[in-house]
Amino acid sequence: MNLINKRSSFQLSIISGVLIGLAYPPFLGITAWFGFVPLIHIWLTESPKESARWSFFSAVIANLISFYWIGLNSGASLFPVLLSLFSCIIYLSLMWALIGSLLAFLEKRLGNAILIIPFIWVTFEWLRSFGPLGFPWANLAITQTKFLPLVQIIDITGSEGVGFWILLLNTLLYFSLKDNFFNKKLNISIIIVFIIPWIFGINKIQSFENKDNLKSRTVSAIQPNINPNQKWDVSYRNRLYTIMDSLNTEAYSFEPDLVLWPESALPAYMRVSELKNKYESLVKKRGIPLLMGTVDYKYELNERLSYNGAIFFGLKENKIYHKNFLVPFAEYIPFSKYFKILKKLNFGQANFSPGKSFSTFPLDSIQFGNLICYESSHPFVARKFIQNGAKFLTIEANDAWLQNSSGVRQHFELARLRAIEQRVGIIRSANTGISGLIRPSGKVDYKVDFGDQGVFKGKVILNDKITFYGTYGSIFSQLCLIITLMQFICLVKRQK
Repeated sequence: MNLINKRSSFQLSIISGVLIGLAYPPFLGITAWFGFVPLIHIWLTESPKESARWSFFSAVIANLISFYWIGLNSGASLFPVLLSLFSCIIYLSLMWALIGSLLAFLEKRLGNAILIIPFIWVTFEWLRSFGPLGFPWANLAITQTKFLPLVQIIDITGSEGVGFWILLLNTLLYFSLKDNFFNKKLNISIIIVFIIPWIFGINKIQSFENKDNLKSRTVSAIQPNINPNQKWDVSYRNRLYTIMDSLNTEAYSFEPDLVLWPESALPAYMRVSELKNKYESLVKKRGIPLLMGTVDYKYELNERLSYNGAIFFGLKENKIYHKNFLVPFAEYIPFSKYFKILKKLNFGQANFSPGKSFSTFPLDSIQFGNLICYESSHPFVARKFIQNGAKFLTIEANDAWLQNSSGVRQHFELARLRAIEQRVGIIRSANTGISGLIRPSGKVDYKVDFGDQGVFKGKVILNDKITFYGTYGSIFSQLCLIITLMQFICLVKRQK
């Protein structure tokens, strides 16, 4: 404990910020197990104001390390890109500041704030997922995907359950440091808390891997590795069509049940394009449906609305899905739906409108759902598709905008979390990567790395029943919210 007591809050906040930042992919994630210990000391010893200040400073460091890639977006001009990065860092760091302030306040008034640390963290992770600025991407669960057994609990708790475990482990470690590691019962508690998720997770993985007669569908996925800045260049168009046709021919040669293309695959509004007839004829001739990312539009009240979507060329009919959750400041300006003047702002971003339904696509006797890029970071999007009858999920992405950064790796790891939450097979087709095939246990059967061009076929395992999380949603997070509120009720009663 002397090592912490001798450090200033400035030094402690830097240490926690670096350790937590280095826990996010592509790094291993171990530092999350103890990275909050210095910050917990600040929460319990500083005033609410100072605790908020140093928590914010620590969060800025952690979030810059984790999400610097937001500033690398090659699809927009420099000003909106830097504005997005700056706004995101401030927004995410304010959560840490509020947590620090509340915990310091409770500690000064009640003296037992340390008991509520995991509950208040989960509460804020959950609340941060709502609204147009919701960003569940930052949840701590993504730091543990390298340790697959540890994240198996999320089919019950949701991703916030992993955050609870991390903060509980850090809290117990802080207790142990205070006692200079001499408290035998406390040390045993740390070991138990650490081991239980591993035992539970290993058993879960084995139960899914050892299942007999798993139902599946075969899907061929394409990763074309096309520079997105060239895609709408007229001089490059014929070359692009040649590449995509060649890859599509290879995908069909595998004789799959479905062929999957990435997000915004061709520079065309496919629903009304002359090219549509070409792919309709191919699907009918081969008897194999095709799902292709495409931009779309329609008119409402004399206003032209643009969409980022996907078109399904089925054996009986075509069907369109419009992306529901758009990237703030990149695909649209938040709140522009309510304040029309915001739509006139032009920082180089797209001005898409959100879709209105989580429609699924028919494939022989089953249905499947398709998530478009950023949607895979939102747990409730995958949950909506499963509740609407989807038996497996596809993901279309275009991570080329993020360049060869940690953001690309994080995005793929999020897909693994969605597979575990819903216990569903997922196949991902990304323009430049990472594409791959993921099992309901989160294991990766096949992967095409960033910057590679490739076509692959795999068996996507079907969901056989809806998980606890799929049925009831964020019950665990709601219970943590109730416990947090009860702590403040106790404070009010004690003051009276």
